[in-house]
Amino acid sequence: MEAKPTPDAAELARLYAGVAERSGKMLADFASRHPAGVSGSVTDELGIAKAFMDLYARMLSDPYALTAFSMNMAFDYMKLWQSSWMRMFGGEALPVASPAKADGRFKDDEWQSSFVFDFIKQSYLITSRHVQEAVAGVDDLPEESRKKVAFFTRQYLDALAPSNFAMTNPQVLRETMASGGQNLVKGLDNLLADIEKGGISMTDERAFKLGKNVATTPGKVVFRNDLMQLIQYEPATKEVARTPLVIIPPWINKYYILDLREKNSFIKWAVDQCHTVFVISWVNPDAKLAAKGFDDYMEEGPLAALDAIEKATGERKVNFIGYCLGGTLLGCMLAWLAARGEDRVRAATFFVALLDFSQPGELGVFIDEAQIQSLEKKMNERGYLEGAEMATTFNLLRANDLVWSFVINNYLMGKAPFPFDLLYWNSDATRMPAKMHSFYLRNMYMKNLLGVPGAIELAEEKIDLSKVKVPAYFISTAEDHIAPWKTTYKGSKYLGGKVRFVLGGSGHIAGIVNPPVANKYHYWTNHANPGTAEQWFETATQAPGSWWPDWQAWMEEQNGPDKVAARKPGAGLEVLEDAPGSYAMLRLRARK
Repeated sequence: MEAKPTPDAAELARLYAGVAERSGKMLADFASRHPAGVSGSVTDELGIAKAFMDLYARMLSDPYALTAFSMNMAFDYMKLWQSSWMRMFGGEALPVASPAKADGRFKDDEWQSSFVFDFIKQSYLITSRHVQEAVAGVDDLPEESRKKVAFFTRQYLDALAPSNFAMTNPQVLRETMASGGQNLVKGLDNLLADIEKGGISMTDERAFKLGKNVATTPGKVVFRNDLMQLIQYEPATKEVARTPLVIIPPWINKYYILDLREKNSFIKWAVDQCHTVFVISWVNPDAKLAAKGFDDYMEEGPLAALDAIEKATGERKVNFIGYCLGGTLLGCMLAWLAARGEDRVRAATFFVALLDFSQPGELGVFIDEAQIQSLEKKMNERGYLEGAEMATTFNLLRANDLVWSFVINNYLMGKAPFPFDLLYWNSDATRMPAKMHSFYLRNMYMKNLLGVPGAIELAEEKIDLSKVKVPAYFISTAEDHIAPWKTTYKGSKYLGGKVRFVLGGSGHIAGIVNPPVANKYHYWTNHANPGTAEQWFETATQAPGSWWPDWQAWMEEQNGPDKVAARKPGAGLEVLEDAPGSYAMLRLRARK
């Protein structure tokens, strides 16, 4: 019998001492902030209790459905017992429940090869499936309650997965036996460190530095105001298209998602395609900018960029790209320019951007009157929405990938998070000014007014998207959980000009940051623009790989053959600093 390695006593002592010291400091800090103990009322800001009370009331009113649910689940358990007995005695048996192909929780071989772990896995999957089906099958549940119940039931079931517990995860058990429990002590140390930091560590942040190994495309900051810095990138070709290209990223996160590494940088790729590329780098706002509204973001963002770029290049017209919330702002600005009769945009591209908010996906779970009032109260006290709070909401939409996988790696396996540039960007939290965010949530998500002509007024002009005649390219992604593609398609119909709608593979980030050299995923195109997204997809044509070349071909049609000598940053505008600039370099830490 092979001898198990003996744990290093000195290493264990060091780990225990570190955990004890950190725990003591945290308890002392908690006591100093709560000298009389924890008090206060517990509130249901998310409306979860009400939603589940609605569910229980309707379930109890239909005992036959409840009985059928119980019997169906019991029947599947009987089949599992039968197949498990067959396996135990060496027979062949098909699984009663199998995880989805994309479910990474049960990839370890022992989930299949071990009788015990296979039984645990299938028991969980059976329960999870039947509970979710029972919840979804309740009749006459208010739509708001239905969405909340479905979402939070899934969160609860995801949390209870056997992979999340040391005694029911074969990989964790092997590591515990091999290390003599050091993994769990290290995991506790990691947990305490994350509690001190204020959130789960998703990557080794020390492995990245902006301007060194992420956000490395050469460029200069050539303009700055309270809300943004304007970056102009160095040309890579002798000639460039006459019309400059300006990217409006979302201010929920930072712009460098489009410039992570040279091989997957959309910015670098666009520079190589003969574009003069400018990018807006939004500030990370504090309480001093609490009164900045949505119209301020429009005036001090893309409108200010228009004037600055005219000075830098001599061109009054530009091409715009708006990513996510940046695309919503782009739609507003185009309508504002149309209302003023100003012809300053040649073509507009919308990356996974909502102009219609009637079906915003699971984000709608977090948006109702009670929740917005609660959020506004917090924002008005601080002057902004803390970036970590927004990040937590987005992470919950993909909890197994962005929460529980790190719980297993960091706390159960006791490992340090792996360096990953995308997760470094994802952890780079950005604040939202109170006035702007309240306006955005109420007028866009709550009331869905952007598509209603004249219903929203920005900078003294009523917004009417139907007046926008600029050619537009919409790229959405099939698995987007933030901007569902059928909703973005509906929003594209609000514009009054010619629209090319393209559907990419994957989701909100991976489907956009999909360079041609990766040869990943696929995309759909359709020269027609029928009334509904379903009709569009029925006659769409699928092509392999990245949609980037399709966009470039469309851009060349809009720009025409007119080329000029490559433009260096600093011609017409003063160079203020090197890219990525000081606004992007400010990295906030989560609140404790």
